[in-house]
Amino acid sequence: MQQRKKIIGSLLLLFGLSPLQAQQNVFPYRDSKLPVEVRTQDLLSRMTLEEKVGQLLCPLGWNMYQIDGKKVHASEQFKKMTQERQVGMLWGTFRADPWTKKTLENGLNPKLAAEAGNALQKYVIEHTRLGIPLFLAEEAPHGHMAIGTTVFPTGIGMASTWNPDLLEKEGHAIAEEIRLQGGHISYGPVLDLSRDPRWSRVEETFGEDPVLSGDLAAAMIKGFGGGDLERPDATVVTLKHFIAYGIPQGGQNGGPSYVGMREINSDYLPPFHQALKAGALSVMTSYNSLDGIPCTVNRYLLTDVLRKKWKFRGFSVSDLYAIEGLQSSHCVASSSAEGAVRSLEAGLDADLGGDAFFTLIKSVREHKVDEALVDTAVCRILRLKFEMGLFEHPYVDPAKAEREVRSATHVALARECAQNLITLLKNGDNLLPLSRSIGKVAVIGPNADNTYNMLGDYTAPQAAGYVVTVLDGVIRKVGASRVQYVKGCAIRDTTYNGIQEAVKVAESSDVVIAVVGGSSARDFKTSYKETGAAVTDASVVSDMECGEGFDRATLTLLGRQMELLKALNATGKPLVVVYIEGRPLNKNWAAEHADALLTAWYPGQEGGNAIADVLFGDYNPAGRLPVSVPRSVGQLPVYYNKRNPVAHDYVEETAKPLYAFGYGLSYSRFEYSGLKVSPKGNNSFEVSFSVKNAGNYDGDEIPQLYLRDMVASVVQPVKQLKHYCRVFLRKGEEKTIIFELAKDDFALVNEAMERVVESGKFLLQVGASSDDIRLTDYIEIP
Repeated sequence: MQQRKKIIGSLLLLFGLSPLQAQQNVFPYRDSKLPVEVRTQDLLSRMTLEEKVGQLLCPLGWNMYQIDGKKVHASEQFKKMTQERQVGMLWGTFRADPWTKKTLENGLNPKLAAEAGNALQKYVIEHTRLGIPLFLAEEAPHGHMAIGTTVFPTGIGMASTWNPDLLEKEGHAIAEEIRLQGGHISYGPVLDLSRDPRWSRVEETFGEDPVLSGDLAAAMIKGFGGGDLERPDATVVTLKHFIAYGIPQGGQNGGPSYVGMREINSDYLPPFHQALKAGALSVMTSYNSLDGIPCTVNRYLLTDVLRKKWKFRGFSVSDLYAIEGLQSSHCVASSSAEGAVRSLEAGLDADLGGDAFFTLIKSVREHKVDEALVDTAVCRILRLKFEMGLFEHPYVDPAKAEREVRSATHVALARECAQNLITLLKNGDNLLPLSRSIGKVAVIGPNADNTYNMLGDYTAPQAAGYVVTVLDGVIRKVGASRVQYVKGCAIRDTTYNGIQEAVKVAESSDVVIAVVGGSSARDFKTSYKETGAAVTDASVVSDMECGEGFDRATLTLLGRQMELLKALNATGKPLVVVYIEGRPLNKNWAAEHADALLTAWYPGQEGGNAIADVLFGDYNPAGRLPVSVPRSVGQLPVYYNKRNPVAHDYVEETAKPLYAFGYGLSYSRFEYSGLKVSPKGNNSFEVSFSVKNAGNYDGDEIPQLYLRDMVASVVQPVKQLKHYCRVFLRKGEEKTIIFELAKDDFALVNEAMERVVESGKFLLQVGASSDDIRLTDYIEIP
């Protein structure tokens, strides 16, 4: 402590402030002209242990405000917590969903949210000794999870766009809406590589591939502000979840992940590193364990990798109640206090939930943990508050939030995102696009006109008219008089049976659009764990079969959905099947029997318009799969870049997925030619080739470049995506595509766990998907 005071004194003298001036209540930490580090150290020197620990706590925020008529003020619960714990952060203050019990009636619209944030800031600034403003952290995986905001497609859908530029725009829109309402920290994107579709949170991720995931995350973070916190529309981005959370044993959320450290370094860490280099300033640990070590107390990850290797300057935070989980779930701590000490010593900075780290006050006083570790964690958080200018500008304009959140521009962007992601899997006899002059259109299925099933998990309640369903979109194309709708069945509940009515409607129509799949729509009948994960209950049959906590043992359509599809097919009418889903559900039957097949994942609030745009030819689909679609759970895990050897077939079926990573059709067709590889020195190469739109429709193509290391010192993937682009081509148009292969594209993690480039031969593959390779060549690394 004495040494730190000397350093602070030197810094103050350097900038013209004597220790005497500081003691006379000229507080340097309030001087915006001073460097952030000087302000941080000065503030730290004035803080008590209780005030320091308070900055590391991030309790649940949705009960911290109270609405009285048209006014919002700090709740008595918040005032008490401020007095007792002096918290530095809140999580989910503006959140609304069945778990929080915040609805359209008792929750916050954008204007009230801004007023609530202002009221909380005003209270802590005026009623605490040092007046340190709050950080307000908000969920933002596919839009700010608050009432009245724009709902974009979920992560797996955005990954299907293969369009980093679009994700940058999405990130900027989300950040704008969070900051307008007074939020500062955005939770998301989710960078877990999802290689087990039984897992309940596939929908939040960017899929199975590290290169695609890293690229899309970096683009989204650039949109969030790229770490430039002086921008009024920039957020502190929190990456989720560190690490290997998406491959739990048995597909069960939070289960242990079995993966070697070489693969951790080659596949799972690079997307996070790329995202941090793009400007993310916070990392959330994951619930799972790796080789017996829970990630929340994994010193190798939190200190050796983040701090020492990557020089990470932001702060880490636990997942909700993950520190308590060290005792209750992992059984590696005898108490939450012990878990808190172990987490802090491993390098964790903040506690989401805020109870476990509160015990650090006692632990420090009992000499069970060094106060210097608390100081380090506190500084990491305070620095970002200073960088964001919260001490100078803690308040926002509620009228501006009311005007600009969910703007027409953002709604249009949501539609563009949904258009970009829709993936055409089959188009028999070129049934699609449908003519607008078609006669009767039957729109049938449990997801044809279900508002919340379009949106995915981590979504707030929606006002009437905010969400466009598939039925809405089709009616807008051809008119209500030519559209017939029947639900047919539920997603899971077998007690409802409208199949006979659906068949009658189909028989009197010219084409059938069947909209099936899954749901992550939470309801007030479902129970939730204290972490927010849903609890499955056999006595309650909601639509929800996906979303955090809803892991699956199979991937088949549930309820009577298969019965419905077969009955519709038996009518002999042209059958278009659209999947609305959060994970790659089984599509074997539809792939064989449907005339056309598409997936739209959870396409967000504008999904119905976008799907109709594709079905009726106003938009040429160009989505590509970011995950492999398995034929059965017996194939799992099935992903394109498995390590050698190449998988052999099973007795019952092929080892190949039904649809491979990168797959997706267009209404047009594209030809590849003229592959050229030109050395550029230092083990880098220019790869060029031509792509021609040889079909009858303008549209996008997504050329993909893969490498295969033919002989290496350690086992390598059978192939690995390295580069791709989304390019628009008018019918008959041809363009030259150029990719730059850099030295690192040939790197591997060797036996000594070093990232190196080895000499040898690489197979270069260029094509339309991982299993549709059109051009090949070899590259020799000397």
